Amino acid sequence: MANLKSSKKRALQNKKRRFKNQARQSSIKTITKRFLAAIDAKDMNAAQELMVLAESNIARAKGKRVLKSNTASRKISLLAKKLSKLQKKV
Repeated sequence: MANLKSSKKRALQNKKRRFKNQARQSSIKTITKRFLAAIDAKDMNAAQELMVLAESNIARAKGKRVLKSNTASRKISLLAKKLSKLQKKV
């Protein structure tokens, strides 16, 4: 464990950041699962709303450096592809 006052503070800051980052990652996974469920159910309105939500959360995580840039782009691209495929079917 940290001995110096500054190292104790850094340990607390790191702990807070870790929890925030975990929450961001968890919300992205949850929204993505909801989006994929809407795609499977062929619910176009819900899928479009969730796509906007997912895209904004992924972009925010990218900005906060929770996700790397290419990872965020890949996730958004895959979701957009699935939505596009659904739009062509309907």
